[in-house]
Amino acid sequence: MRLQEIQRMAKVMGINPFRMKKTDLIQFIQKEENNIDCYGTERIAHCEEQGCLWRSDCLSLNGHEKPK
Repeated sequence: MRLQEIQRMAKVMGINPFRMKKTDLIQFIQKEENNIDCYGTERIAHCEEQGCLWRSDCLSLNGHEKPK
């Protein structure tokens, strides 16, 4: 997902995305949704969250799999 899309999503949620990096913004959104703020972390090596909105991007970020 592109940064601009994530920023729009954050604004709808009432989050000010100004000057936030993509990884930090996604982790903030994850926390706001009461999910584990694991995007871009080492947790990807054993992630079982198949329905995660960020999964394919996170996998490609960590070199585990290319986005589909």
